[in-house]
Formats: sequence, structure tokens, C-alpha cells
Amino acid sequence: MPESHSTEAAVAVDVILRDGSTLRLRAPAHGDAGALLAFFDRLSEHSRYLRFHGVRRVDARLVEHFLDPDLADRGALIGVLADATGNERVVALGEYARLRDPLAAEVAFAVADDFQGRGAGTRLLEQLAIRASGVGIERFVAEVLPENSAMLAVFRDAGFEESRTLGGGEIEVHFPIARTQRFRARVEERDHIAVVASLRPFFAPAGVAVIGASKRRGSIGGELFRNIIAADFAGAAYPVNRVGEAVAGVHAYRTIEEIPDPVDLAVICVPGDRVFESAEAALQKGVPALCVISAGFAEVGSEGAERQEQLLALVRAHGARLVGPNCLGIAVPALGLNATFAPRALPPGRIAFSSQSGALGLALLEKASESGLGFSAFVSIGNKADVSSNDLLEWWEEDEDTDVVLLYLESFGNPQKFAHVAGRLARRKPILALKAGTSRAGARAASSHTAALAGSDAAVEALFRSAGVLRAHSLEELVDVATLLSSQQLPKGRRVAVLTNAGGLGILCADACDAAGLELPELAGATRHALAAVLPSEASLANPVDLLGSATGETYAQALPHLLRDPGIDAVIAIFVPPVVAGADEVAAAIRQALVREASEKPVLAVIVSADGTPESLRGAGAPVATFAYPESAARALGLAAGRAEWLRRPAGTVPTLDGIESATARRLVETTLASSNDVWLDPAATRALLSAYGVPLVPEQLVADADEAVAAARLLGRSVVLKTAAAGAHKTESGGVALNLETEDEIRTAAERIGGPLLVQPMISGGTELLAGVVQDPLFGPLVAFGPGGVLAELIGGADFRIAPLTNLDADELVQGGKAGRLVRGYRGAAAADADALVTLVHRLSRLAVDLPEVAELDLNPVLALPSGCIVVDARIRLLARPEDRSLKSW
Repeated sequence: MPESHSTEAAVAVDVILRDGSTLRLRAPAHGDAGALLAFFDRLSEHSRYLRFHGVRRVDARLVEHFLDPDLADRGALIGVLADATGNERVVALGEYARLRDPLAAEVAFAVADDFQGRGAGTRLLEQLAIRASGVGIERFVAEVLPENSAMLAVFRDAGFEESRTLGGGEIEVHFPIARTQRFRARVEERDHIAVVASLRPFFAPAGVAVIGASKRRGSIGGELFRNIIAADFAGAAYPVNRVGEAVAGVHAYRTIEEIPDPVDLAVICVPGDRVFESAEAALQKGVPALCVISAGFAEVGSEGAERQEQLLALVRAHGARLVGPNCLGIAVPALGLNATFAPRALPPGRIAFSSQSGALGLALLEKASESGLGFSAFVSIGNKADVSSNDLLEWWEEDEDTDVVLLYLESFGNPQKFAHVAGRLARRKPILALKAGTSRAGARAASSHTAALAGSDAAVEALFRSAGVLRAHSLEELVDVATLLSSQQLPKGRRVAVLTNAGGLGILCADACDAAGLELPELAGATRHALAAVLPSEASLANPVDLLGSATGETYAQALPHLLRDPGIDAVIAIFVPPVVAGADEVAAAIRQALVREASEKPVLAVIVSADGTPESLRGAGAPVATFAYPESAARALGLAAGRAEWLRRPAGTVPTLDGIESATARRLVETTLASSNDVWLDPAATRALLSAYGVPLVPEQLVADADEAVAAARLLGRSVVLKTAAAGAHKTESGGVALNLETEDEIRTAAERIGGPLLVQPMISGGTELLAGVVQDPLFGPLVAFGPGGVLAELIGGADFRIAPLTNLDADELVQGGKAGRLVRGYRGAAAADADALVTLVHRLSRLAVDLPEVAELDLNPVLALPSGCIVVDARIRLLARPEDRSLKSW
């Protein structure tokens, strides 16, 4: 194995090119002198002419300034791949050099002739701009020969706002390198095209090799290969084992190099200590996609994580992609590809499924098969060393064979990227996710109310809500909702009619509908009249409609169409328990025939409570109804479907422009503070200065040292006062560090002596509603803005909601107007309504602060007094924490 690349992680980044290949970019070092000389020497005379605007001799002087760049004034990146001997080969080089104007730098590139046209120059430009911005450079300048159309196209298409001037036979290109919305959109577009291209060998391989395919029955490699053969794979399948022994009657090879034809996908099923050599052999053959089934990597600890890093570095060195390791495999039923060791092949359909857990993936596939669901693809991503759920969402966005996407997630690698990609895909196809590993253990160590109310689950909820991802809370619910989304149209609203032959189950269903946010409205008069004409007089025409135990298939067939025609009903849940007078098959057939005749666009959910399960006439592709085992399951699924319909109708929202923001002042305060401590609670003066820089409305206050100064300050205020401890970060109520409504000198002195100095003196503000607003920086999800009930009981009452910053106008409105806080804002139990607009502006200002200053780890405004006109913060605490170094290599 090669040496670890962990030391280069801080200066290296992996990029993906438009043809789907990958490339590792890193800063050159002294050991790269020979590789750089070879790079320039291999360039054609024309390419060297375009780079140097003339003839340039290739010698040590040409490369020496690249070898130890001073990042403050010079920066360089090289793109490296492995050559035929396994040694590193430089295929691309980019550099910038600061000009006399300290805000500008000249930028230049060179790409190997056989590597041009893949987008390497554009990716170099993106990464150099990031590095240059970090050292205070604001714009790039490039001098380009007019005939260098490829380089001019790189600058034109990158997404920067460029300008050009012509002089002296050269074109001078100028452009600011700020990451504008336009630039980010172009990067996102390039990432999407490249990721889709990189995954094509996994989902449409013409040739698949299984390395470690043993003749022995029961072995993972052997059974996986037999699964490929049994599924009637449309391409060529090649077993590879050390002795070249045929598997399932198919000629085998001792090494992958012996296979005479190209191989698109190599599935590796060998012991962990042989994975590296197997992967290297496949990559040397030119295989662009590896799926490593083998375990023994990051899941077993630090040594395994090191092996996984080395495996990924090897894959990157050859520009390939990797699924796994420690995974179940990949299946594409339409191709007959079942490269998994699942006990049976997946039925074909239009649901795509990604699972981080192989075992849970198997369990869901079994459960889904029982429900008659079919799949367009299944990918077990295992340790997701490379290919992640984010990548798969990019592929499924373009896949015409996929209508619904299911995800089982245990962790997020890049939540911000997930939010962007999932939010885009969810506008076209529903995404349903089951997220495990959400506990509040981390909240126990939180120091602020906001952080204590947050936690990983709050962040997940905020992420899914913003991206339009439907969240299931159990394996059963995941399958239930998939059943509904894959067979029925979305409801236009939340109004449900329940049709049942068992009154008790109807009541349970009504309760479940209420819990799921659905409503059972009164049926229209015309509907009740029509039902009365076909039902027994004893039947209940309320909602739920109770057909009584004597109902037959014909009864359901007559009643169901009238409910579907009711203009006040958006969906119908039909429940049947087989009595003596009618069987499940009869009623199922009648429901099916009625729905086919009616051809309604409203979703219908059937619950057949029978020992024999759901009849075949209501199962499988083409069934006009979604079926469930219990009423509660149907109600929960319908509630999520209604939520999706509402999300699709919701406009995208915009992030408002705010006035009165002094971000440079706030940035200086943060940097000055963190220069002396990596983790610090701000004192009251610094807290006030930081919040004032973002226009947060604060109660007036005066810092005093002792009781005498407190009395003097109170006289100046001329009213009842509040006395608080000025200790940085203190929980004032819990520590006894606050005294309210002090009017006399004796009261002030007594309180001051009890609390001890230094002290804050504030005017006593009466009335208003106590709320909480805050910010917490989740180490994985980024900044979260919180809003909820405030005061001393904030954590006990709960009810705080969270959104991921930056907040759109819709996010802010939902925070302020929704949940328990919304009830308080609107005026609870006769209280005056608060100024909602002022509160919306407040959370927008917190959102901007959180995005601008990721070092603000916790920010607690509690309470915020919401008044009929305006709002005011009467207590604030802020904790700063130096940001850890980003160790991720993946740029997309």
C-alpha cells in the first residue's frame, strides 16, 4: 500500500470532471520537481506557446517557484493521476501571483494535451479562487493570447463577471472572484453533469467483473455472482478467482487483467487485506467504477479508517469512483443486474432506494416485496468513502426510470449539499427518508437554552423541512408512504372521508387522522342524500361513514363513488373487516371495479384487516388503490403525502436584504476575541457590540461595579430597575444573578450586595410576551436559528422550532407564526397580539449573523419581550468558538 495521504488533506481537494472522472488537486511540494518537469516536457509546443506566450525552455528554473508557494502572495495547485506504472503524473497546473495592487492577482493554467476538454482548467480556477479569497485577494487578472479559445472559454463559462481588454496582441481578462449566486449556480450545474457521468458505469455497465467469485456455495463472492447470472444480466459477467475456477458454469479468470473485454464495474468480494491489490489491478485495467463489498475499514476503528483513506486515494489516483466499502452491493432490476448477496432479486419498478445499512436495506426490500413494490435501483453505500446519497440523488434526478426515492441514512457527509440537491430533486420526485441515530445526548453538554433545545434531531428536521424531504420514523412507515406515493396522486388538501364497516376502527382512524394533521369534515348535503339512498337506514352518514357489519362488496361499490365526488373531500380511506356476510376478496374486487369506473384523481387508501392479508386484486403495479394493514398506517402515510403537496405549492422564498448591518465591525470583534482564546463567552459589552452591529433591538443598560454605582444608575433611569450579574455567559436566573422590579435605594443595595459585582442595571419593562430567539452552530449541519416560548421555563415548556440559515422570508414567517410560539405571538388567552413583523425582522438579523460569523457557536436571546409595537431583547449570551479545520477532500 502507498503511504498515507493524511498530511496532504489540509491542502488537497478532490474534484470531478465533466466526463465523470475524478482528479485530486493539491499544492506542489519539493518532491514534485521531477513530475513537473515531465509535465512541461510532455506539453506540445503549441500548448507551451499558449501558456508562456512564446518559446520557454524546460529546465529546473521553470518549476522551482511552484515547489514552495507562499500562499499569501503566490498559490499553485497540481492535478495528479497515476500513470501505467502506478507513479503520480501531473496532468494539470494552475497558479496565481499577487500583483502590485494587493487585491489583485494574475492567474494562469496549463493542462496536459491528452487531458484537455474535460474541464480540469475550470476546476483549477474554482479552487484557486477559493484559496486566493482566503488571503484577501478579490479579483483575478489573466493575459491570454487571442487564439487560446479554450482558456478564454474557461473564464467565460466559470460563472464570474468578466471583462476583457485587448492590447499588445493579448487579451487581458479581469474578474472578481467573490462566490456570487451566479457563480455558485454554475458550479452546481457543473457538479451535477459530472456526478451523473461518473455514476453511469454503476447503473448501466456493459461488463461486470466479480473479484473473489468462488465456486464454493455460500461464499459471498460466489453467491453474488450467481445472483447476477440468475437475474439474467443484460451485459457480460466475469468471475475472477485465484485459480480461475468456473462459477455457475461461467468461465473464470485468475486476474481481472486476463479478461479480454472492457469492464465497467468491478465488484470486490475478497478478505479485507486483499482489497487493495484487487482494486489496484482493476484500476490498472481501466475500470471506472468499483463496488467493494468487503469489510474491515472505517467501521472497525482508526486502523480501518486509515486503510479506507488509502483505498480512496488509490481510486482517486486513477480518476475512478467507489461504492462502499462494507456494503451489500448494487442492483438495477431493469438490466437484470443483481450485484448483491440478497436472497432474492428485486422486482422491477420505479422506486430507487439507497441504504447506508446493508442489513436494514435487506429488511426493507423484503418488506417492500410483500407490499408489491418494485424498484428501479438499489444501492448499499456502506461506509460511503466516496459515492454518497448526495451523488445518488444527482443520478436519480436524471433517471427516467425512477419516480420515487427512498433513503436510509445514518449520517450526513455534507448536509448543505444534501439540502441543495434534495430540494431540487424533490420538486420533481418525492424523497422519503428514514434517519437513524438521532439522540439528544449531545444536548446534555449544551450551555445555553438554545443549544439545549437543539440537538441532532432538530437539525435533521430543519434540513428535511427546507429540502422537502418526507421523513419516516420507522421501517413500516417508510414502506407505507412509498406504497402511497408510488400508486396514488397527491391529495389537494387535508380533508379526508373514512368509509368503514367497523365503527371502532373508524374512530381509531379518525383519531390517527387528527394526529397526522388531517381533518374529517362534515359531508356535503348532496353526498349524505346520495348515501342515504343506497345504505341501510341504520348506517351512519356522518364522517366516518359506518356501513355496518352487514356491508358487502356491492355496498362499498355504491358508497365509495359518492365520497369521491364530494367537493369537500380530498382523499378517502376505506376500511374493511371481513364479517360472515362478505369476504375480503369480494370487497376488494368491488372497490377496484368502482375506482376503475369512477376514474377519480383523489387518492384512495384501503385497509383490509384480514388474516389472509390484502387480496391480490388490490396489490401490485396498476392497482387503483394503496393498501395498508392498519388504519393508523394509512393516516400517517396520507398526512405525509398531504405535507408534500403543501410543500410543492409553497413558493421558494427569498432571503431579504437587511439594512443597518455592520458585518466588518462584527468580524473584527470576533477575530480579536478569538486571538486570545479559542472558546469564550463574551462579556456584556462585547455581546452588546456584536448584536448592535446586526441591528438587534436591545434594552438600555449600564455596567456598574458596586451598590453605590447601581443606585446612581437607577436614579438616572428614573424608574423601576432590574439588576443582573455582568459575569460573562452566566445563567442569571439559575445562579440567582437577577433581581427584578427594584424601586427603592434599599432594595437596590440589598440586591447588589447579594449578587455581587460587576453588575448590569436595566430599566424594568412590564408587559409583553416572553419569547426565545437564538442561534446554534451545528458542527455538521451549520447554523440553526431557533424561535420559541421564552423565559425561565423555556426548556421545560419546549416548543422551539429551528430552521437552517440563511432564512428565506417564508422560513422566518413560519418560525414566528408556527407552533407554540405562534400561539403566543397571536395573543394567547386574551393577551394582546405581538408585533409579528418586528419578530420576523429579528430572526432575519440573527440568520444573517449566523451565516456571517460561524464562530458564534451559541447565541441566546432569552427573554425577548414581544410587544404590541416592536420587540426588545432584555438578556443575551454569546459563546464564540474557533472553527476547526475542514478535513474533507471532496469538493462536490
